[in-house]
Amino acid sequence: MTQLLRQPFYELSPAIYNGLIQASQALERCSLDNTFIELIYLRISQINGCAFCLDKHSRALRKAGVEQAKLDALAGWRISHHFSDKEQAALAWAESVTHIADSHAEESVYQPLLAHFSAEQVSDLTCAISLMNAFNRLAVAMRL
Repeated sequence: MTQLLRQPFYELSPAIYNGLIQASQALERCSLDNTFIELIYLRISQINGCAFCLDKHSRALRKAGVEQAKLDALAGWRISHHFSDKEQAALAWAESVTHIADSHAEESVYQPLLAHFSAEQVSDLTCAISLMNAFNRLAVAMRL
């Protein structure tokens, strides 16, 4: 059964939606590699069950040359050999921020970031995580 778009939020709230797009474009120019950000976006979209974003970000990662085996292992990143310590720290942070009501973004998840990222990069990463959660919530809620 195909879901119909509940409301064309991008047309009904263009100033707000365009603000999100501008934030996304700013993240493309940030201190973090775009492929790295796409990997984080894909994991967040897995957690949030956003089919639209899963398709979009998995395609972007394959186009960027990320191996399919790595994409297949993403949900199990904690026990997979495909992910570096840096990626694992970022994925843990992404999951913690995505589940913030339960996780409270604890210090034990935040501290490992500091071994791999500058303060600016931690800020950019947290903005990217927050933005993808916003996009996922719009897409899932409105059945994009």
